[in-house]
Amino acid sequence: MGKLDYIYRMELPHRAVSVYIYLSDRANKNGECWPAIPTIASDLKLSQSTVRRALRDLRKAELLETKQRYRTKGGKSSLLYKIKRQ
Repeated sequence: MGKLDYIYRMELPHRAVSVYIYLSDRANKNGECWPAIPTIASDLKLSQSTVRRALRDLRKAELLETKQRYRTKGGKSSLLYKIKRQ
């Protein structure tokens, strides 16, 4: 059995599977990464809205947590993604 077999057996749209694998590949040993949505979209050849829908799917399936990060002066930075299952 492969490391990600569970994700293939879940009832997730292909967009969510693609984004989950992408984030898993970029996550550190704590399961965290912070690529920008435009970067994910560009790398996976998906639209930004499709990536946002995939992230929503993954949060709903409890496979991903997101947390907004902020710059020191208070402006928004990229999201922190935490893979809940690796």
